[in-house]
Amino acid sequence: MNDRSNPYNQLADLPPDIDLDSPILLKSSIKASRLLAELKGYCQTLPNPRILINTIILQESKDSSAIENIVTTQDELYRAVMSPEDGAHINSSTKEVLMYKEALYAGLNLLKKRGLTTNTLVSIMQKLKNTTAGIRQSIGTRLANPITKEIIYTPPEGEALLREKLTALEKFIHNETDGIDPLIKLALMHYQFEAIHPFADGNGRTGRIMNVLYLVHLDLLPLPVLYLSSFIIQHKNEYYRLLREVTEKETWNEWILYMLKAIAETAALSLKKIKEIQQLKEETIIKAKEILKASYSRDLVDLLFCHPYVKIKTLEQNNIGHRQTASTYLQKLAKGGILNSLKIGKEMYYINHALMHIISD
Repeated sequence: MNDRSNPYNQLADLPPDIDLDSPILLKSSIKASRLLAELKGYCQTLPNPRILINTIILQESKDSSAIENIVTTQDELYRAVMSPEDGAHINSSTKEVLMYKEALYAGLNLLKKRGLTTNTLVSIMQKLKNTTAGIRQSIGTRLANPITKEIIYTPPEGEALLREKLTALEKFIHNETDGIDPLIKLALMHYQFEAIHPFADGNGRTGRIMNVLYLVHLDLLPLPVLYLSSFIIQHKNEYYRLLREVTEKETWNEWILYMLKAIAETAALSLKKIKEIQQLKEETIIKAKEILKASYSRDLVDLLFCHPYVKIKTLEQNNIGHRQTASTYLQKLAKGGILNSLKIGKEMYYINHALMHIISD
């Protein structure tokens, strides 16, 4: 068994020496693959999926950050999205969640240019942490229980060794001839990345971004629309326990089954939410046409679903109307029940409350 206080330099390359084609693993993988395929298929039928997906990605950013005890409220988060210029009044946790969203989008762009490589992961971490730091060079990194201070894990040490292990991981990710089921492979590579722990900070969040980018890379999803972190945060203790037990007891099956269950359940959840959002949008279009009549704008409804919190300036910046016109639109939609108005300081926000209910539920 690995000594938790010693660097785990003997971390073996993937794949592990176990039966990855066992009936129980493949049965779980088939279920998760089917649900992912349903999610992908529905997303591909949407006329403009990015409009709906922006809110999904922001929620994933919030939940993934919360796993690392970086917690913000929905209200703080969406107000910050609308008022990035008001940086002095945005708390540090909210800023980190917004950086996660930017890191995910940056990773998506890098994925198209150079694939899921070590350099891509480094760039994601740098965006996530707003740093120029790269692979961890310092020694003495230990992961400890935040309450008891007991050492839980000591990752490998030495930049050369970390790069060697990352190179091996990269080769494993891109090996298309190993015959390993893609979703089982995702579980393996997520453990491996977290065990390598290549950065001084941001490993957990970078690893979770890597998960969804891998699904996009394989064209199992068209965009990173999986609420994977919502499952992990609900089963956080089990997540960390199973990661640790792979290291200490080589209990790979339990870990793989956990990840497959996470993919299956969150694919179903994501599909449910996207369908609900699309249905709400269609209903909102009908209501908005009745309220605004000749002034109705499809671009305005799109904006309300891309950004659940808006203000007059938001409409101006998106060329939907000058200040007075934008104000009139929002007031009419609030009076008609589509939006709720909320005054904070001198600023009036208009909230797509029905959309927020779906996102937060």
